[in-house]
Amino acid sequence: MKANPTAHDVARLAGVSQSAVSRAFTAGASVAPATRERILAAARELGYRPNAIARTLITRRSRIVGLVMSYLENQFYPLVIERLSQALQRNGYHVLLFICETAEADAVLADILQYQVDGIVMASTTLSSGLAQDCAEAGIPVVLFNRVAQLGTLGGFATSSVTSQNREGGRLVGEMLVRTGHRRVAWLAGLENASTSLDREAGLRDALAEAGMGLHARAVGRYDFAVAREAVLALFRDPADRPDALFAANDHMAIAALETLRSELGLSVPQDVSVVGFDNVPQAAWPSFALTTVQQDVDRMVEATRDLLFEQIHGEVMARSVTVPCALVERGTVQTRKRER
Repeated sequence: MKANPTAHDVARLAGVSQSAVSRAFTAGASVAPATRERILAAARELGYRPNAIARTLITRRSRIVGLVMSYLENQFYPLVIERLSQALQRNGYHVLLFICETAEADAVLADILQYQVDGIVMASTTLSSGLAQDCAEAGIPVVLFNRVAQLGTLGGFATSSVTSQNREGGRLVGEMLVRTGHRRVAWLAGLENASTSLDREAGLRDALAEAGMGLHARAVGRYDFAVAREAVLALFRDPADRPDALFAANDHMAIAALETLRSELGLSVPQDVSVVGFDNVPQAAWPSFALTTVQQDVDRMVEATRDLLFEQIHGEVMARSVTVPCALVERGTVQTRKRER
């Protein structure tokens, strides 16, 4: 057995071209089943394994997608990592994961560009106009997942995005709370500059305004469990003026609110106050939470992200935005209120 067999050795033993060997080891590539089996048998006999680095030098494609993520304590994003990784692997691509704080995103992206990735997905964070320019000039497509860039922040450089219909989701919650007799609705925001939080709040305000109402109170939880806890304590500090409903910008903060209301403030949910989240993470369905929430369709969002990446990797379309419908999931944390006379 040769010490370091090459694709050329496999091709010669199998009686095929070297390009056929390459296709046989590339997921989704076209090669006849009998030819593939002959190539794989030759590779096993020779002890050959494809060299991903060498393939990158030849094809100028690493088949690696950089995934930049923050807020991993939010139960929504481990699910995104799993589904996105599976979707890419089915197409012969792999994920290189980077964890960062929002403020560090540019530094992390500068590192990613050194790995010659074929594309970048940014979840729960965004990039600056400078990095958008660098990616555009390098021909590396960027897709924002669950975020959209604010107008003018990328200096005119187009970046694709995939989001839920966040404003419509906020509206659905507002309409439900009005319909169930709530009159003192509080909003627990995420990050003040996050498009997800801004859009969900806008939808809530739309629904309340149509009913002749406004927000009763507002606080900022920064998508963080501990910060959300402090925000809830502040919102419910005055027993005479406490909200009768709390809508949190995501389930992570809604669960923090449930724990705080029940364990620290001695309030019953939903008897004393109703609570609604956004995401429909698996934990939201646990009996101890039974959280009413808005479902983001993770599978459709992941499919759209994959399709946008591949379209742009192959130069088929320009950057564009995709919005995915969301749906209200009613469980046990909202109760109809008696109307005040």
